[in-house]
Amino acid sequence: MTGSLRAHLCVLLLSVTALRGRGRYIDVQENEISAEGLFSLLNSELKRESPDLYLYRRPLKCLDMVAVEGQFTFTADRPQLNCAAFFIGEPTDIISIEYDSVNINCRGGDFIKVFDGWVMKGEKFPSSQDHPLPLYERYSDYCDSGEAQPIVRSSQNVAMVFFRLHQSGSSFTITFRKVLNPFPCNVISQTPEGRFSMVIPQQHRNCSYSIIYPVEIQIGELSLGHHNDLKRSVPGCAGAGDFVELLGGNGVDTSKMFPMADLCYSFNGPAQLKVGCDNTVVRMVSSGKFVNRVTFQYRLLDHQELQKLKGNSVEDLCLSG
Repeated sequence: MTGSLRAHLCVLLLSVTALRGRGRYIDVQENEISAEGLFSLLNSELKRESPDLYLYRRPLKCLDMVAVEGQFTFTADRPQLNCAAFFIGEPTDIISIEYDSVNINCRGGDFIKVFDGWVMKGEKFPSSQDHPLPLYERYSDYCDSGEAQPIVRSSQNVAMVFFRLHQSGSSFTITFRKVLNPFPCNVISQTPEGRFSMVIPQQHRNCSYSIIYPVEIQIGELSLGHHNDLKRSVPGCAGAGDFVELLGGNGVDTSKMFPMADLCYSFNGPAQLKVGCDNTVVRMVSSGKFVNRVTFQYRLLDHQELQKLKGNSVEDLCLSG
């Protein structure tokens, strides 16, 4: 992967916004951490293997990325007012955050809040359209629940912890675990290359698989439960009730991304598309009446391929954004 593409992910992460003051959002852009440093941290986390005989432990940073199960402790050496830690698992994982010990002053304005998903550039993944919970239920505030909710679990393979500590010496320790999700729905990929099968078993929900890289998507199989004799007079696939759409954009909210292709008829591939955006998404919309399945693989676009895509007006919007 090129250095510029590494920067795409890191700049995105460094644009985090969440809980400010007594409101719902904070800005962590003021933290002093380089893009390369954050990406190197993610790489080192992914390469570690925690032995079964003991729990992996390390300090938590004010702006951090965590991909390995273990116990993480943050201790403030000065007031830390805008901090966030990103947690990510494999596509088939959900995130479990357990409070082991907490020494903060909730009445003095300190907080620790777990968000069910990720927040980047003020946008949320999964979007409100794709998440099973309303936005207010996606935040879990330690100062509101305390010991009544010692473990918080996400709905997908990513979660965030926002925290603000005003006094030196304030601290907390959490344990991060990955729990198997038999039917993963919303996913952020850790890598720019891979293969995945998304299945929605007769559930009325939308599922998005997000790849925060410019990639080529190849659909190997699409199986939709409805018959293929739908009225073709309906523009696009919205009238089908069950369909897959390919999206591209420079944020993470699928409702704000560019539609690249709609697929509402079952087929055996391959069908492929190159998307030169910072974020590429395979999104399945399901009516709940059928079992729907899509299988796809993806790979990172090289520099020459990205240059060739500039002639396409939609791709150009992504590349110049």
